Amino acid sequence: MEPTASPATLPALLLERAAATPHDIAMRKKDLGIWKQYRWDAYAERAAAVGLGLKALGVGPGDRVAVHSLNRPAWLLADLGTQGIGAITVGVYPTSPSAEVQYLLDHSGATVLVAEDEEQVDKALAVRDQLPELQHIVVVDPRGVDLDDPLLMTFAELEKLGQERGGLDDYAALVAELDPTEAAIIVYTSGTTGPPKGAMLSHDNLLAAAANGQLVYTVSADDEVLSYLPLCHIAERLVSVIDALAHGYVVNFGDGLDDLTADLREVQPTFFLGVPRVWEKLMATVSIRMEDAGWLKRANYRFWMARGARLARRRWRTSLGPLGRLQYALGWLLLYRSLREKVGMARIRYALSGAAPIAPQVLEWLWALGVPVLEGYGMTENTAQATVTPADDVRIGKVGKAVPGCELRIAEDGEILTRGPGTFLGYFRNPEATAEAIDEDGWLHTGDVGQLDDDGFLTITDRKKDIVITAGGKNISPSEIENRLKVSPYVREAVVIGDQRRYLVALIGIELDTVGRWALQQQLPFTTYADLSSKPEVKALILDVVDRVNRELAPVEQVKHFALLPKELEQEDGEVTATQKVKRRAIETAFGPMIEELYA
Repeated sequence: MEPTASPATLPALLLERAAATPHDIAMRKKDLGIWKQYRWDAYAERAAAVGLGLKALGVGPGDRVAVHSLNRPAWLLADLGTQGIGAITVGVYPTSPSAEVQYLLDHSGATVLVAEDEEQVDKALAVRDQLPELQHIVVVDPRGVDLDDPLLMTFAELEKLGQERGGLDDYAALVAELDPTEAAIIVYTSGTTGPPKGAMLSHDNLLAAAANGQLVYTVSADDEVLSYLPLCHIAERLVSVIDALAHGYVVNFGDGLDDLTADLREVQPTFFLGVPRVWEKLMATVSIRMEDAGWLKRANYRFWMARGARLARRRWRTSLGPLGRLQYALGWLLLYRSLREKVGMARIRYALSGAAPIAPQVLEWLWALGVPVLEGYGMTENTAQATVTPADDVRIGKVGKAVPGCELRIAEDGEILTRGPGTFLGYFRNPEATAEAIDEDGWLHTGDVGQLDDDGFLTITDRKKDIVITAGGKNISPSEIENRLKVSPYVREAVVIGDQRRYLVALIGIELDTVGRWALQQQLPFTTYADLSSKPEVKALILDVVDRVNRELAPVEQVKHFALLPKELEQEDGEVTATQKVKRRAIETAFGPMIEELYA
């Protein structure tokens, strides 16, 4: 079969990749500790079978197929199979509770749901009476599932059905008919201030993002990534699907976020996307372990991290030079190599931090270790195509310059506007919200506030709706203060409050692992998270953190009082999104009495 001449869609890229390098490894999946390999030819053949199987079930162009699963090859097969027949893929976060599943399936009008296992199937079956358009549930792992239900079939049965209806050529013929301007996927936003909105991204949007992968990150077929963030998030879709198809590198699927550290050590990826929470956790883990180490190890760590920080500042703008390279080589022998291997960063060429602001101190620590983390900025509505830090001009605290093809400008009220080939088609079944997001000149209103310097580097201040205006009229960015607090290994969450108030207060969630270890060292007994956070000794520990951060801030920005949250924030309780973004308004409502006590 001949590949399509000029790939204009992701399925066309898949066909081209399978024809050019059929026997190269496309994916690996960890199964009971063993990494199973998937070649590009099998990737294309199985995606084709899934697509033809969906077509046999009655799925047509423009219909929606939902995928509710952890990251695994079947997610990609369902995605590319769906897109290849002109239908639209809708991702559902694997942690979504049944009520959210009902909302997403109903709002999207999905006719087929690909569900990973018994847990996800049960969520859908619990609300099936409220889903009149849902016709089939396809189960990837059917263990424990009662398949006598006429609504259910297995993923293997879907593939077999597709194989009976045709082969790769039949799928390729459908791919050739795709209109690149039509919607390929719907990505539901996290819904921090209301119900999630379905952002429609076209094939053109996805190809525009693919074109920037090599230009911006210099990725190639020699690279390997670890897929662990939810695939329904645009950032992970970009790394695990879009750029992987465009550039042919290997995507590894491990055991998920809970086992990320172990998977990183095994894979040792060459390119890695991390959200701030991941980088903060990595830094906290190393910092705590070093506190427990002997004095010689601690001294070695402090010396070479201080030396690494100085070398990093040179690397941001110029080369290290002969003396700098010699110093780093010694550091590599005495610290960097072993430490980077333990955290899974031994082979990293580039890493990316995105999805939320990150504290400069965390980035500086990573660069000191020799892990070159570049900040990027984007959102679902522009296919994550806005800015990225140039590898040869790193400016900590800024999120880089516009990627090729993207225009940036700052509105009169400080809002960041973007325009380019990544701009989405609009929100599904929500023309009012679409009109608010994209103006008549094609500028996307991001909802973020920032500044552009004379060199075109962007600084993010905060979300427009999160800016705090104190009773004295001072505009304050809470996220900057929150990030400073979260640099501490003892702080997991921080929510700064003070809009229309005389001063700022904070609700702080402790990091159970590190604070728990500290408590054991202090011979401080505890039973639960709530018990631990209620200890006066723990409050004194966090007070020290707050005091240190306050010393770095102007008086009006300082946290005057704080309270420790009695529980970990949960998605099921509506306190955080599936990507662990805090729902600020929900927190202020849920913990209202606690906040009022801080102002009493």
